[in-house]
Amino acid sequence: MTTPISARLIDLGTREYGDVWRLQLELVQQRQRDEIPDTLLLVEHPHVLTLGRATKRENLIAPSDMPVFEIERGGDVTYHGPGQLVGYPIFLLRQNERDLHVYLRNLEEALIQTVGEFGITGERRPGWTGVWTTQGAIPRKLASIGVAVKRWVTLHGFALNVATDLSRFGVINPCGLEAAVMGSMTTCVGRTVTLDEVRGPVQRRFAEVFGRSFSA
Repeated sequence: MTTPISARLIDLGTREYGDVWRLQLELVQQRQRDEIPDTLLLVEHPHVLTLGRATKRENLIAPSDMPVFEIERGGDVTYHGPGQLVGYPIFLLRQNERDLHVYLRNLEEALIQTVGEFGITGERRPGWTGVWTTQGAIPRKLASIGVAVKRWVTLHGFALNVATDLSRFGVINPCGLEAAVMGSMTTCVGRTVTLDEVRGPVQRRFAEVFGRSFSA
């Protein structure tokens, strides 16, 4: 049996996107120098839009008064805001982990298992990175994923719609899709799911899928 890799989890609460982006870049450098262990940041952001490397400008419809950040992750435009749990793994990928397709599938798997704890059947959709559910009349996207890797240290990560105001996606074509495809855990289970309920399952499932042992 493989011994889990020691890691830490940092819950940042609610923090501005720019502050956490700068923190990620600092932590990536520290991880590259082996000054810190693998780290999973969890955070809730105030309203913000981020543009990945593959963003098509026509997908930014009407940003209104929300701040917009152009960042180095893959993918198109997405929204972050209250009621959404965002996770940033700062992981050094070991020799047997250095396959970015596998890394993306593992992010999906950890989130699929997380929503499964709430009775939600999460699944993949061929050709699209992220987590979806077909519980309901049409497929809904529950989680968006966009990552970057610097010298085999990961940054950026996932955004899981827990109790997100889905109308906020109306100012963009999220990841190039129509805003109407977005869903949340709350809409799936028919009650308000809180971020506090979800943090524990995320920690457990990331530990299992990625073979990490998290401490505070």
